[in-house]
Amino acid sequence: MAKKLDLLDKSIPSWKLILLLAWPTIIEQILHTAVNYVDTAMVGSIGTYATAAIGVCTSTIMLLMGVMNIAGIGFSVTVARRIGEGDHEAARTTMRQAMLSVVFIGLSLTALVELILAPNLPRWMGADAEILPYSVMYFRIIGLGYVFNTAMMVSGAILRCMGDTKTPLKFNILTNLINVCGNFLLIYPTRPLTVLGVTFTMPGAGWGVAGAAAATVTATAFSACCLASTLFLRKGPLQISLKDDYRPRKDILLQAFRLGVPSFFERATISLGQIVSTAMITGLGTSAIAAHQLANTGESLCYMPIFGFTTAATTLVAQNLGAGDKERARQQGSWCIGMAVCVMCCTSGLMFVLAPQIIDIFSNDPQVIALGSQVLRIEALAEPFFAIASVVSGILRGAGDTKWPFYISLAGMWLLRVPVAFVLINGFGWSLHAVWVGMALDLILRGLISLWRFRKGGWMHVWELREAKLSRR
Repeated sequence: MAKKLDLLDKSIPSWKLILLLAWPTIIEQILHTAVNYVDTAMVGSIGTYATAAIGVCTSTIMLLMGVMNIAGIGFSVTVARRIGEGDHEAARTTMRQAMLSVVFIGLSLTALVELILAPNLPRWMGADAEILPYSVMYFRIIGLGYVFNTAMMVSGAILRCMGDTKTPLKFNILTNLINVCGNFLLIYPTRPLTVLGVTFTMPGAGWGVAGAAAATVTATAFSACCLASTLFLRKGPLQISLKDDYRPRKDILLQAFRLGVPSFFERATISLGQIVSTAMITGLGTSAIAAHQLANTGESLCYMPIFGFTTAATTLVAQNLGAGDKERARQQGSWCIGMAVCVMCCTSGLMFVLAPQIIDIFSNDPQVIALGSQVLRIEALAEPFFAIASVVSGILRGAGDTKWPFYISLAGMWLLRVPVAFVLINGFGWSLHAVWVGMALDLILRGLISLWRFRKGGWMHVWELREAKLSRR
């Protein structure tokens, strides 16, 4: 058995620790993005209406993911902090409370989607009659899997903050294969296929958009069960058991709540802004919706490696601050920012040059390709600032300073992105470009404020101040 990596070992250079933590998450993001590309291309092959139908729901789905993220961030950061303090019993107790929360949050979100959001949201968003039933159907199916989504996010976040980024990667590989195979079997009808000169009948359900949703839920369920099982089956001081005490612990739940809720508001701020932007885009026509959806997919090619450095930053900062080493937390945070910006400059440069080829993967509509590649090039100029904002957000979460990422997102989204898009569309008659100019300005502002917050250093004392305040009550 390989020796377990000690993230607090000062003999290991910071850059090496960061790469050891980051590379599995980067590979995981590459795989996730590759499958998202295949997903989008498969759905897009049905027609522009199918891409637009999913695009109408995407921002709201991301908002609901933010609710799940309350538990993911709140519990995982607390676990990392307790590991840094050397209190494994407290870490295990936190993990059990996390599993309890998974069931409650997942079932609550499923009920919300099935009873309220799915039947009404596409209509509220102003979707065309052509795509309305497909959007409703897609959202209903996706909503059925929200217990699994929550379990996957929480379990994966806990494992990463424990320093184990390889296990989520292994299961992500299998999950992506299941998703692609599910798409292949569920989206298309039974049809003849020719492989290496041999023609045979390939069975298929022919469910279209519904098939894409069903494949996603099936793959998510697999990943969720595997990741959650790891927490129960892995031998060691952090193993939990079904025989342990699962009674709700008010102090732990409140701690996770205080850490996670600002992150939810951060996600909600961004998602609500995206929903407003999507509502503006729906008035620009189906081609604009499709180009926006495909450009978002293409942009993920650029920023996906950054999440590896963000994950590394959260884990290293949380564990080092738990161990009382503020200077090392600051140093490793600086390394994460610098490495992320270097990588982002390379990927955003490639995105700028290859924008038409990226959109061409998903659509054969010349108007969609032209519009999508133009807005991708606008966004490429702001991506290094997004790298700063993303990694600093991870640093602040690891320190328990989850309010500042919310403040930063609030400023960027509602002072720049939404107002700029609204004025350019309604005052100057711009098309989709208006939304992406607003997005670029938002990312630049967020990057600059984030860098200022990191350099001020107040984030290193937030956890101690919060616990001191609670102890006085």
